[in-house]
Amino acid sequence: MAQLSAARSFERVHCLEEARPRTGGAPVPGRILHAARAPAVSAADRDRANGCVLVVFGAGGDLTRRLLIPALLNLAAEGRLPERFAFVGYGKTELDDETLRERLDAAVKEHVHKDLDPELWKALRARVSYVRGRFDDKDAYGQLKAELERVDGEHGTSGRYLFYLACPPRFFGDVSDHLGAYGLDREENGRWRRIVIEKPFGHDLESALALNRRLCRVFDEDQIFRIDHYLGKETVQNILAFRFANGIFEPVWNRRYVDHIQITVAETLGVEGRGGYYDHAGALRDMVPNHLFQVLTLIAMEPPSSLGADAVRDEKAKVLRAVPTFSPAQVGTDAVRGQYGAGRGEDGAPTPGYAEETSVEAGSATETYAALRLQIDSWRWAGVPFYLRTGKRLPQRVSEAIVRFRPAPLHLFKDTPIACTRPNELVLRLQPREGIALRFDVKRPGLEMKLGEVDMDFAYAEYFGETASTGYETLLRDAMRGDATLFQRADNVEEGWRVVQPVLDAWEAARTNGLPRYAAGSQGPEAASEMLAREGREWKAIG
Repeated sequence: MAQLSAARSFERVHCLEEARPRTGGAPVPGRILHAARAPAVSAADRDRANGCVLVVFGAGGDLTRRLLIPALLNLAAEGRLPERFAFVGYGKTELDDETLRERLDAAVKEHVHKDLDPELWKALRARVSYVRGRFDDKDAYGQLKAELERVDGEHGTSGRYLFYLACPPRFFGDVSDHLGAYGLDREENGRWRRIVIEKPFGHDLESALALNRRLCRVFDEDQIFRIDHYLGKETVQNILAFRFANGIFEPVWNRRYVDHIQITVAETLGVEGRGGYYDHAGALRDMVPNHLFQVLTLIAMEPPSSLGADAVRDEKAKVLRAVPTFSPAQVGTDAVRGQYGAGRGEDGAPTPGYAEETSVEAGSATETYAALRLQIDSWRWAGVPFYLRTGKRLPQRVSEAIVRFRPAPLHLFKDTPIACTRPNELVLRLQPREGIALRFDVKRPGLEMKLGEVDMDFAYAEYFGETASTGYETLLRDAMRGDATLFQRADNVEEGWRVVQPVLDAWEAARTNGLPRYAAGSQGPEAASEMLAREGREWKAIG
């Protein structure tokens, strides 16, 4: 079923979206799908996700208010939310149904696009309810089961439940166990049950393995959806289409033509009040095994046999398995860490160093910058280095992947004013200005042979127009449909941790040796630049 839905999803983008007529008219009471301005949707597409309850553990949290509720409303505006749908919040805060609705009213006003039809929220609001209980309180799950049975009767959701764990990671195992104790994991007679796990998925390799084992004692692997919101970004999803739908790029996507690849996720902000979490995580744990490795695998994977979930995830897993385990010596040469000190922010205002941030432990040795040099031991990528970096308090907020091609094999311009030519470069911009740019040289107008570097630049918003999106719309809809293509499988998670575990161990052992500092607003620690300079390469400047 997952393979079929994934293939149809891809076909729909290219064949059906433009052909669907836009319909208007007054909304039909009680039916979220048929609100004003919602596009017509085929019955087959509706039926794949028709009827379910979204149960959010941690419904009073920031994720629900800023992202999940706006995403649901955006789906409703596009006619992609099931007609028979309900939202059940679960949390320890002392609330009732109406109090939760009032809190979500405020979230809708703050975080939802102003042009959204207010009737959409009115229809969804009536389907919101709340169950109070601690995440580790087994008895409270009996109340949850009773509420779900009530909701099934009122809204016709037929026992189909999507459990979304937006709670602290230490409770993931407890929630799974207690759902299993009340039979809420059981699938029969068309009643599907799925569980969505937010990152961080484990703190290291050992804890990730333990969590996978615990979840799989209750849920089957095809019921578990490990979510990474990076895969909800249009440009990340577009990597597959860009590579495999365009015949001009795939022939040069290999070691014969590619010199190296850089993947960057840079932030201008510091920890912004998240010091309590971040000080026990650090840049490497927080970003590399999930976000950066998701981009890495999509760029480096072989063509899958289909767009089915397992076919795609099989190829992604092969990429990570082909990354050699770091030796202690390699950690010293191919892994760089740093911590931001005082400097200036994006607006030029002075900013404190990490050690002075609220809720950060005095003398903390947590890295706020991490860079790795990876090899992929495959026929396609042998000898091509992949450079990954992420950090806070850098000059500009940007996420991008750069494919830098090899220079021309012969310099034909040695008898002209052109001293040398720059290698061609393909830039995949993931945020904030999503798009793709291809950089190459052309002759400047004039009598002399002089070159100028130009960009063929595509931006999503400029070409397709702005769309209201949180990045969670596709992921939520796919989870309701049972399409796991954009979610991590257990082996993908474990292989990611396997790659970074030696680096984590080495850095933990060296915590007392001091940590390189970089000024806030700079490009990062000098050692990161030196790592590339040793091989005659350089990072693309941030900002």
